[in-house]
Amino acid sequence: MTNVAEEQHRVCNRLGASYEPPQAGSKVGVALQTFGAQPLNALRHPAEQATSGWYIWWGDTLTEDPEFFQPLHVEHLSDRCPELLSYLALPPGWRVQLAPGHEDAWYDGKLLEV
Repeated sequence: MTNVAEEQHRVCNRLGASYEPPQAGSKVGVALQTFGAQPLNALRHPAEQATSGWYIWWGDTLTEDPEFFQPLHVEHLSDRCPELLSYLALPPGWRVQLAPGHEDAWYDGKLLEV
């Protein structure tokens, strides 16, 4: 079995994206209350301070509620959403949506706007 970094390189190459893995110990925003719904959604803003820029939720609803996302260290994602690990090296500006039999990953430049 390949390691996560090798799979991340493959995904970035396949999508034509640069390889920019999150810093070890950085945090992601995870909407834990949505865990288990479909699809799994993720987007990456530019990293700030100790964050990776990644925000992750399940289901169709993304809210502006400041309590929607909880911080989680990137190393703990293997327990919560291992299917997303291969995509975590996509640079800021990328979105991912995963569900059984479905994969969509695309660049969204609006994520880079302040």
